[in-house]
Amino acid sequence: MTTSAPPAPRTAAHSPRGISGFLTRLQGGNRFTPSDTLTYLYLIGGTLVMSVPVLWLVMSSFKPLSDLYSDEQTFLPYRTQTIAVAGYERPLDLYEVTFEDGTAQTLAEVSRVGIVARMIDPAAPETIIEVNINQRAALREIYFAFDNYTGAITQFPFLTYLGNSVVVTVGATMLTLICNSMAAFGLSKYRFRGRNALFLVMLSTLLVPVSVILIPAFLVVSQLNLTNTLLGLIIPGAATPTGVFLLRQYMLTIPDELLDAARVDGASEWRIFWQIILPLARPALAVLTIFSFMWRWNDFLWPLIVTSRTELFTLPVGLNAFQGDLTTQWNFILAMTVLTMLPITVVFALLQRFITSGIATTGIK
Repeated sequence: MTTSAPPAPRTAAHSPRGISGFLTRLQGGNRFTPSDTLTYLYLIGGTLVMSVPVLWLVMSSFKPLSDLYSDEQTFLPYRTQTIAVAGYERPLDLYEVTFEDGTAQTLAEVSRVGIVARMIDPAAPETIIEVNINQRAALREIYFAFDNYTGAITQFPFLTYLGNSVVVTVGATMLTLICNSMAAFGLSKYRFRGRNALFLVMLSTLLVPVSVILIPAFLVVSQLNLTNTLLGLIIPGAATPTGVFLLRQYMLTIPDELLDAARVDGASEWRIFWQIILPLARPALAVLTIFSFMWRWNDFLWPLIVTSRTELFTLPVGLNAFQGDLTTQWNFILAMTVLTMLPITVVFALLQRFITSGIATTGIK
């Protein structure tokens, strides 16, 4: 009687680890199947759709204002090469001019009238050469305009807006976590008459648009003398039905026997909440932190209504104030938009792993 040998364990070559192993993993083992092709096409397409607009925004924030208004839009930031010519106060833009006989020459533009550009040869600036603007092509070079960021910070109270947004976002997020976790704890671990009805009423508030309760909410804030204060931006949005629902559903997975054992050991309800419920609900709290941070950081309508003083503006309202009556400095707006995105990106990068763990794990392992 013969016995078959046990299968040999897979080596590192057959089961690659790390990011490279995950990206090159195939459903058919070592064979590339049509399913793998569709999967990679879908993932690559989704990555491009999500990342290209963001990358274009970042690159555009380094473009000079003149390049933003140019008819020829490029991904990388460029600027027209310039040259200093004796007799002219400012540097002149350089162009490659193609004449009717087919010859080409590098000239500097002095002025432009209609479709005629008055140009000179930098080596012989005393002679004016008039050419059609369609005969010239700008000599461009890659240039990152870092002064978009420094100029916006110095010319506008960006640091004040940033400080207000940090205070409002952090304060509102902490208050949201405390209020929503306490409400979720009561609705998930205590049995009382009308508990389900109260939960359904709370969820039904999600059907009410924000614009419907905007005026009543403002009147309440006004009666409490919270207008033109940061507290008026923090307190009204403390309790959210979405947060209560998320935490309640997660806390339902925590065994009630664990709480009963703590009560037998003499633990108070407050201690059970702080030392048992909150540590076990950490993945759900992290997910709610991401959501709350994004809600508060990007909120525009409520801060616009409650605050009218410039020194209390948050970043979204402050960015709107960058627009002038006659001109809009898009280079500054794009630079400030990129800086506004950075805190959300950092928070999401730090807490995104809890999103999957909050779904895949239960309250106790």
